[in-house]
Amino acid sequence: MYSEWASLSAQITANSCGAQCFSVLNKFPASAGREVVVSVVKQLGTNLGITQNAEPSHLVKDEEVKWCMDVICFGLSLPLQEHETIKDCVNVYCEWLTALHPQPRISVPKPICEDANLYARQIINHFHNLFVPRQGESADTIKRQAVLCHRVLRTLQQTAQISQLMDRQTWDTLLLFLLAINEILLAPPTVKDDVGDQLCERVLSVLFEVWLLACVRSFPSPSMWKTLQESCAMWRHRVALVDQWNRVNLALTARLLEFSYGPAFPQLKNADEDGQLIPIGMSNDCVAQTWYRFLRMIGNPTALCSPHIISKSSHFVQWALTHEKGAETHQHPCLQQLPQIFLNAMKGISSQVDAFLGLSKTSLIGLTGGGARNAISSSTTTSSTIAASTTSGASSSSSTVAIGGSGGGAGIPAGPGIPGSTGTGAGGGSAPVPVPTTPTSTSGPPSASSSINSLPLTSMGAGVELAVARPKCNSILHVFHEWLFEAAHIGGDTWRQNRKKQACEASKRPSSMIMEHRKGSISLSQPNSLNDPQSLPPTLTIDKYESGRAEAIGTLCKIFCAKKTGEEILPVYLARFYMALQQCLKITESRECDETLASILLHSSDLFRLDLDGINVLLPGFIAALEIVLPDKDLKLKTQSMVFNRTELRRSAINILLSIMVLPLHYQTLPIRDLTSETSEKMFTFIQLKSRLMNILMNALQVETDAQNTHMLLGGLLLCVQDAVTFEETELGGGNANLSHNSSGVQHHEANLLSSACSERSASLVSAGTASLGGQTTATMGAGSGSIRDTASAHDYPSLTISDDMSFEFGQELEGVTTYDNAHALFVRATYLVCHRLISSWKTDLNVSLAALELLSGLARLHIRETDTLVKIYEASQNLTIISSDALECKRAVKWICDYICYQCSRPPPAHSKDLHSTIVAAFQCTAAWLMQHPYLLQDKDCLQTVLEVVELGISGTKSQSKGTDIPKFKDEKELKPASMRVRDAAENLLTIILEQVGYFPSECGPESISSLLDELALMKHCNSMVPAAAASSEQAIAKFKYFVTENSTILALLEEPLGNDQDPQPTVTLLIRGPFGRHAWTMQLRHLPRSKSGIKYHAVNPGRPIPMNDVTQRLDCEQKNFPDGVDKVQPCVADYSIPTIEQMREQYGTASIRELESMLENQSIHEKLAWAEADTSADSLSHAQECVPPAVCHEFHAARLFLSHFGFLGFETRNPHNPAEALGNPPQRPLIVLDTKSTAFAADLDRLDKLSARTHDTVYVFYVKSGQTSAQQIIANMAEEQSAGHDPHFASMLQTLGWPVQVSEHSGWTGFAHNSWSLKGTPEEQLKSTANELNYNGSQRVLYWADVSSEIAFVVPTTWNLRYNSDTSDGGSISSTDQISSSNVWARGESESAAVLAKSKSRNLSLELDTNRRDAKEPVPPTRRKGNVTKPTLLAQAPAKIFLVWLESYEDYLNFPLEDVLAYTRTGEELHTLQLPRASDCHVIFVHSLLSGLLRVKLQGPPGRMSFATPLVDGMVLSRRVVGNLVRQTALNISRRRRLDNDNYQPPHVRRRLKVQDIVQKYKMDLSEAELLAHLFQRAI
Repeated sequence: MYSEWASLSAQITANSCGAQCFSVLNKFPASAGREVVVSVVKQLGTNLGITQNAEPSHLVKDEEVKWCMDVICFGLSLPLQEHETIKDCVNVYCEWLTALHPQPRISVPKPICEDANLYARQIINHFHNLFVPRQGESADTIKRQAVLCHRVLRTLQQTAQISQLMDRQTWDTLLLFLLAINEILLAPPTVKDDVGDQLCERVLSVLFEVWLLACVRSFPSPSMWKTLQESCAMWRHRVALVDQWNRVNLALTARLLEFSYGPAFPQLKNADEDGQLIPIGMSNDCVAQTWYRFLRMIGNPTALCSPHIISKSSHFVQWALTHEKGAETHQHPCLQQLPQIFLNAMKGISSQVDAFLGLSKTSLIGLTGGGARNAISSSTTTSSTIAASTTSGASSSSSTVAIGGSGGGAGIPAGPGIPGSTGTGAGGGSAPVPVPTTPTSTSGPPSASSSINSLPLTSMGAGVELAVARPKCNSILHVFHEWLFEAAHIGGDTWRQNRKKQACEASKRPSSMIMEHRKGSISLSQPNSLNDPQSLPPTLTIDKYESGRAEAIGTLCKIFCAKKTGEEILPVYLARFYMALQQCLKITESRECDETLASILLHSSDLFRLDLDGINVLLPGFIAALEIVLPDKDLKLKTQSMVFNRTELRRSAINILLSIMVLPLHYQTLPIRDLTSETSEKMFTFIQLKSRLMNILMNALQVETDAQNTHMLLGGLLLCVQDAVTFEETELGGGNANLSHNSSGVQHHEANLLSSACSERSASLVSAGTASLGGQTTATMGAGSGSIRDTASAHDYPSLTISDDMSFEFGQELEGVTTYDNAHALFVRATYLVCHRLISSWKTDLNVSLAALELLSGLARLHIRETDTLVKIYEASQNLTIISSDALECKRAVKWICDYICYQCSRPPPAHSKDLHSTIVAAFQCTAAWLMQHPYLLQDKDCLQTVLEVVELGISGTKSQSKGTDIPKFKDEKELKPASMRVRDAAENLLTIILEQVGYFPSECGPESISSLLDELALMKHCNSMVPAAAASSEQAIAKFKYFVTENSTILALLEEPLGNDQDPQPTVTLLIRGPFGRHAWTMQLRHLPRSKSGIKYHAVNPGRPIPMNDVTQRLDCEQKNFPDGVDKVQPCVADYSIPTIEQMREQYGTASIRELESMLENQSIHEKLAWAEADTSADSLSHAQECVPPAVCHEFHAARLFLSHFGFLGFETRNPHNPAEALGNPPQRPLIVLDTKSTAFAADLDRLDKLSARTHDTVYVFYVKSGQTSAQQIIANMAEEQSAGHDPHFASMLQTLGWPVQVSEHSGWTGFAHNSWSLKGTPEEQLKSTANELNYNGSQRVLYWADVSSEIAFVVPTTWNLRYNSDTSDGGSISSTDQISSSNVWARGESESAAVLAKSKSRNLSLELDTNRRDAKEPVPPTRRKGNVTKPTLLAQAPAKIFLVWLESYEDYLNFPLEDVLAYTRTGEELHTLQLPRASDCHVIFVHSLLSGLLRVKLQGPPGRMSFATPLVDGMVLSRRVVGNLVRQTALNISRRRRLDNDNYQPPHVRRRLKVQDIVQKYKMDLSEAELLAHLFQRAI
């Protein structure tokens, strides 16, 4: 850099020697000189105003002043015993130097005031004598010398700062003086506590601070800079040099950033005293010039790794020659500081790189005495990029660092002072100061000797934010590459080879005495020992420089990780970087993680996500590093000076793992070349690395203890299994998925690791045996040292015994054959591992439990190819070997999830919290997912019993049978004490799914509805009595139905008219059942014959007469007797005479009465005879032969009455007041409540009930952001038809995998808009013309939709139409105000008597909290649901989650995504129900960026919170396009589920429907007695 300029070293030497020869008194004996000095200086000292008032000096002539100065010059060189005299000399000179001040002291002689610069230069030179170390002085006198030196330095510094008179010559003299005293104090080897050691920090700081001042007042000449650089090279064995160098560099860098990148760039904050290093008047050009020159001042820092180079000065040679035992120069004890000095230098460079990248981390460094700490304050960065290179300073010639000269590495400028370095010319070069993008790199390793703090990572730990306007990587590398690349190679193979080469060359020259040109001193060079590691002391071996090397490679990783989308990095930089990384990733035999490896892993999180050309050559090296760090529970860290946080290290390693997970299946058989070996022996293919990656993942999950890391690993696990399954379905067409390949020498792990790693031998067996054994798979697993059984709990853990009908020999046959890592084996391993860890270690952590249950739900949804494959699992903790099949694995998973629920419910009351109940609810949802996807599980008696027992536990709080031998306890006898209402609701939901949906979903209506698509209006259209034209209004249709409510939660609508079924009339009733879980339509008939025989008519039109029987039997005539024959012979008794004879009657009553009676009898007889005669003559008389005719068929039935009676709804038995059903606060109710349907509002309320879906619903908004777009209008306009041609083609294919397209006009599920969802759509009046744009899913005509049994999700791609639609309906047009009042009460849960009650009970009504005031601590508090005034309107306390899916062309655009502005395009109409409108800070955003490789990079952004980030997507994950739709959908669903779990006031859909039914009951019920109810049943509907 200054090769054309002469050095001023000789002048410094001359000054040093000359100062002692200046005085005449040197010619006399020392005692005489001393006496002169004492008497003269004492007189001068008394006049200074220190002890008495100052007076004007008596020295008025130049000669007088010069004579006195001659004396003082000699006085300054006196032995330290003359301390007082020396002190007076110092005081006099310090006072006289005020001649340069604006206001000189009164005691300054007049000649000095008149020519201040001339005298000041002499005084400054004379001061040299004071600083010369005196030999053999005591520590006390050395301290006194140091105090005087401090005084002089302070005076000189103050004078330089405030003087306006100093000319250029004086400045040069001052700088040369400072260089000289530094030389004399610092160049010799360090001796503890000598004057050099005591003053080291101070003389350097004064030198640098005055030098910076000179840059403003009188910019030093190139010769001066060259001299400074040469001098610094002599002081590199001093720790303080690098510390002060770092201070100045960082202070200059802070100023450089200010004007290079503007105020928006993150500011580098230094300690206050460091911030004042830069003089106020320094111009921008001057800052740039000074920054670059100071940066290059100490030469190449890697020289610090060579004690031979550092110790080649004459001072070290002199020490070596005088050493009593004889020693080499590089063996001086002070050189043992070199590793620490090297580390500090690297840290300084690293901090500057951080500053240029805008890293908001504590930057450096407790290196200076004051512990100067620097941090970067994060300021919002939106400014555009600013010019890349600063203009040059002083000499006004502008120049930049040239690329492509000689020297350096591969055409890049070498560091200054290196022979052949190219760079700037005379004017001094300006660094091409780079230009800014976004955040990616991770935190730097904290160092023991520095104040670097470990960063708090973002919520998912994918790195810290970089400045948007940061420089390009090339720009930073132009400045620092040579030092960093060299430092990264120190101690590596290439470094050793180079040293050997140098040693060979040196050995060819004879040992010689070399005259060193600088000081005429002799330097002994012994080339043979130059590179002889044996001659180095053990503290200076090359491995001691590991910390500095680690810092250098970490800094390089940070630079390369700062690459922006589309940014080019010079191939030569990439090549050198890959070589350095490969060297640093070499694994030692001890398989320990050293500082270099840890530093690489900590700073390389993003390396595989950035489209770096050729980065995949490093894949085997990184996998080997991950195999050391991740599977090891107690990671051995081999560190010297750096301190690593193991959790952060593992997190960073997991980030790398997540970014390379999908590479094997993406590139498959593509070879990976080895950088160093040219032969193909060591070549891997990508697919060979798959099993190693799987093992790392499984083993890491097995030993991970940090919750956030576990969360990330679980997301990665589902990605792997999903990718493998989809790969086999799509790429292999569902055929045999065995990919034969040799596994690449994976070592066996310890037995307690869940590992499927196989040895070379078994790997060859695998590849040889695949063809014959088809799809059979073997996986060996160990479940860790933790025992599955928890003896502390009486809880029954899953039994691992497997069916006995499988022979042991068959299990042995399976061993070691077929692949370990196909989709099926991964599914089995993942299920087994996660279930085991969930119940053994994760059950107490909310987030990990939720992530594990989300993963299990995801595994349940996978469609693994049907296979009878058996999988072998080794369970280490119980020494079991398990042979499993698919069905068995699924059954075991369900059993373990049920056991998990049991365990959580059985925990003691203090443990029952909202979090605990959230995990139980999530476990119920997970069980439902498994049963829905695997309905055959319910055919298994054990599985069915397990699941139903858990449902019972959830609903009632206890099981009927705690053990199999107990007598079952019936539900009437049990007290209802569920863990909480949320748990009870979840258990009810699971029970309904088991009874109604498993094996039946999706129904004929399709997945878009779990309710019947028939309502009253639709049924009446099929009814005979209804004139089609009249079936226009729902009120008319409702009038035909009778409405009853049973159990206060189910509305029955009964229609007694048959639906067009005249040919075979039966008692028919049509039911519409509206319950908590939807609307169902049933038609019932009362049949006396089964349907199979109903074709046979059971009545004939005319059965015909029976044939008469002609053989009449003979009749015997005989006299009929009323009494036995002998009755007359019986003697009558008195009683016989008690009944009078007719004669006696006649006598008693008279003849007239008797006659009257007789005439009546006679008349009656006549009438009867006439009537018979008349009947005989008529046609209908029995005497005429007439046929039997059957009665007419009855067409009218009271079928409703029959149905209600047959189904037991009309039983009016009294209810038991002690029944537990009443214990929950429900009043005793009749089994049936009649609703009054005459009210006009009834139809509207019924419609609102139908509009409450029985499933959860969510909406995801999809946006496409082209490169550089930042405004909402631009982003929305991308989806216009004319714009869609410019989209990434993979965007359209991703949309298709999110859901299936539906026409809104025909769709009966959630559409993304409240006003038109869940309505029964008939055929549209007019067919809307289909849109030409296939991506038009904005909700106006089409939308993407997906649903399962418990949730539905709409994917809306907003366009400008959405904004118009939202502005039209935002005034509440879609939902009337009465609707809000009447239906919105179903959204919140809580006591609703008053606000006070609500507040009081809020903490109690969801989860069980202990209430010591009211009940014993052991008793759980029975949960209560709202009761009383159910019509009171309450609002949703938390809006549904807003989830955005954003496709980025340029990854950095995620920083500028206009969340606030796009919210206007994402209204659903539900916002009216919320207490607050959705805010940007509450939105969850899933950014997807397409890499050049065809893979996709994910960035998650969301509100901070314990539960905001759901799996399977993890921030920073890299996906294949095969699985992106599936994983995005699962993540969106899981985010929404977590938000619901976390919302205190959330109610499940079926609870909302139940409350709405109760609302309807309150409004429309008729209070009828039993008699009135029965009478009502006999009344006909209109």
